Amino acid sequence: MELSLLEAIILGIVQGLTEFLPVSSSGHLELGKALLGDTSVPQESMMFTVVVHFATALATLVIFRAEVAQIAKGLFQRENNDEFQFSLKILISMIPAAAVGVLFANEIEVLFDRQIVLVGVMLWVTGVLLIIADNAKTTTTGVSLRHSIIIGVAQAIAILPGISRSGATISTSVLLGIDRSKAASFSFLMVVPLILGKIAKDLIDGGLQISSDQVSILWAGFLAAFITGLFACQWMIKLVRKAQLKYFSYYCFIVGTIAIGYEQF
Repeated sequence: MELSLLEAIILGIVQGLTEFLPVSSSGHLELGKALLGDTSVPQESMMFTVVVHFATALATLVIFRAEVAQIAKGLFQRENNDEFQFSLKILISMIPAAAVGVLFANEIEVLFDRQIVLVGVMLWVTGVLLIIADNAKTTTTGVSLRHSIIIGVAQAIAILPGISRSGATISTSVLLGIDRSKAASFSFLMVVPLILGKIAKDLIDGGLQISSDQVSILWAGFLAAFITGLFACQWMIKLVRKAQLKYFSYYCFIVGTIAIGYEQF
């Protein structure tokens, strides 16, 4: 059974919330599809995932429009100033995940074919990361070039469904001694070029082929994810500043355990 309009909206809301909250959006999408009885083939499942991720990327651009303008300005400047350095750090942070995405595209697609036990285990990993990060010291340090590489590796690992991308990158940043607000902003901005690049690549390769009966489903999911994402992004920034990530770790432990049990029984 393919997704209905209502189910697409529900999954869009799930994506909008979980993309920014540190509980793994991709993991929750896979769990949601399993619970809703979605039996679409992996390529179709990945198509919906890409579309709702694009929606939350667009929400990020809206929330961080000033920072995005700074990045764009830095890319076209020849001066080695703050704008150029920030743009360079964003680009460097993309390299690990982009490399993994290109080299292991087929293997990644299989991971989005109802691998519920994997999602459950990785949610536990996310929960542990959040607890460790919440206990880290608060500093005012910014992101360095070395930091951007390490955070980029964390983002590459978070391709696994169940590992929260925001949770992994923010936790890594905080453990590196980076200011919590700067860590959240960098985490949300660094994924935008990757999502846009992924969509561009699939369009060029013909990988995003949409049938007429899919259009309304994809639009419903897109709009639900975009609107929800606008609110969730701002909420998450406040939570990171207050060091309240541990509450999401408890949630990850509970959902991860339920996911493993659901698949086994």
